[in-house]
Amino acid sequence: MITFDSATKRFSDGTVGVNELSLHIEAGEIVVLVGPSGCGKTTTMRMVNRMVEPTSGTVTVDGQDVSTVDPPDLRRRIGYVIQQVGLFPHKTTADNIATVPRLLGWDKHHISERVGVLLELVGLPSSVAERYPHQLSGGQRQRVGVARALAVDPPIMLMDEPFGAVDPVVRGHLQDELLRLQAGVHKTIVFVTHDIDEAIRIGDRIAILSEGGVLEQFDTPEAILAQPSNAFVADFLGGERGLKQLALITVTDVRAEPGPVARPGDSRERAKEVAADAGTSWVVVVDDHGYLLGWLGLDEIDDAVPADALSRFSLRLKATDTLRTALDAMVTSRTGVAVRVKAEDHGDRYEGILTQEILTAELT
Repeated sequence: MITFDSATKRFSDGTVGVNELSLHIEAGEIVVLVGPSGCGKTTTMRMVNRMVEPTSGTVTVDGQDVSTVDPPDLRRRIGYVIQQVGLFPHKTTADNIATVPRLLGWDKHHISERVGVLLELVGLPSSVAERYPHQLSGGQRQRVGVARALAVDPPIMLMDEPFGAVDPVVRGHLQDELLRLQAGVHKTIVFVTHDIDEAIRIGDRIAILSEGGVLEQFDTPEAILAQPSNAFVADFLGGERGLKQLALITVTDVRAEPGPVARPGDSRERAKEVAADAGTSWVVVVDDHGYLLGWLGLDEIDDAVPADALSRFSLRLKATDTLRTALDAMVTSRTGVAVRVKAEDHGDRYEGILTQEILTAELT
């Protein structure tokens, strides 16, 4: 969908913003440009919609050199979201979203329908349609910015640190919403950030740039974390590379161990036997249907395993949780393991336990 072929940007003072950049972005993927200040992330992205013209080399979109396309026509086909959103303060949410459709001459009914669809798509209630930007929270304004960028259903979206101005909690929610949205609309997204954790979380592939717009590595998050191409990339990834790798692996990607399972009414001897087999001093207690009830230390069992007075696993891992979440569960649980369950109407069905040995194996 987007190709940079030896694209270079040299400014009038001789400063090189982007240096001989060559990379190909596939249709429907999120590519994140990440790196320190001055590495040419935004300059690279703005070459796609001709807000910056390359000094040499080419940028093509869908096989067409963008230098041959009229800039306004090109930009109407490319959604653009920036950090401070850039909403018109004197216009309502609906009017902000409708900006490009109005420029293209859409009729009022079509615009109204599209605004309604987009508000639902980005997770906003219809009640915000008549509110002005100052009446919205930071997270809501960012969602409106995304809706506006999607107004005419462009195949490409450029996102320049779109979540950088909101607090970490809202930022996490917006990242989740972007991934949910992308699963439905399948846009080609070029996303700029200085935050490697954000890049790892949302990117299908990541381009790590160094000062002067030099491409140091372009690959999937998994590949970059497993094998940084050089010392610069390793340093930029930081000292918690293993934890970042765990954040990319869901708990269902690994095999859970059966664990020491007992049922109410089992004898103390039976509980000791299953605990010994698993190398623990406690048992997981499930009911006759396999639903998790809790856990119990062997020293708390008199004659038989009780059905109540059990300790609760404070964190029960579901399918979408990551191994990083599992590690958190391990270090905060007195059992030293993480329990995996499948949520069902009648309760959490027990699926097994994850141990530190399982996590270590994923990193070696």
